[in-house]
Amino acid sequence: MRRRAVLAGVFAAGVARAQDAPSDLPPEPPPAPPAPPRLAPEGAPAPAMPTPGDPLPPGMAMLPTGGVRIALESAVLDPAQARALEILGRGLAALPAGRITVEAQVSGPANDVSVARRASLARAQAVKAALVAGGLPATRIDLRPLGRLGAGADRVDVLPPGVASPNAEARGR
Repeated sequence: MRRRAVLAGVFAAGVARAQDAPSDLPPEPPPAPPAPPRLAPEGAPAPAMPTPGDPLPPGMAMLPTGGVRIALESAVLDPAQARALEILGRGLAALPAGRITVEAQVSGPANDVSVARRASLARAQAVKAALVAGGLPATRIDLRPLGRLGAGADRVDVLPPGVASPNAEARGR
C-alpha cells in the first residue's frame, strides 16, 4: 500500500511539473482545409447539349429553350436513344457545376394518379441511368416524375442547368 502512495505522489508531481513548465516546442498549425472537388479539368471544353444540327435518333428532339425531349412509351430505352443519352451525359458531366433535371410524364391512366406517377418515375430513372452511364454523377441529377399532365404525352425532358421547365404551366407553376 505504501508503494502505491509513493508512486502516486511521484506521478502527480511529474504531471504538475509538466503543466507548469513552458513548452519548448511551437504549437502545431491547424490542418489545411480540403481542396474543393474538381468537376471538370481546367481549360476543358464544356459541351452541354447537342447543337440543333447534330443528328438525334428517332424519338429524340431538341427543345427550343434548350434541353432534349425523348418520346418514351415505356421505361425501356432503345439502343440508339441510350447511346445518345450517354453522349449527352458525358457533355453535361464536363460542366463545372449545376444540376440537371429529368422531367417525365405519361399519357395514362387518367383515373389512377399513383400508377401514372410510378410509370413516369420508372421512365425518368431509365433516362438517369443512361446519363450516369455516360459519366454524369448521379448526385447532379434531379428527377421529377410528373405523372399524367393535361396534354397526356409520353415523354421525358432532360433540362441542363438554367433551362426552365417547358411543363411549368401544365403543373400550375
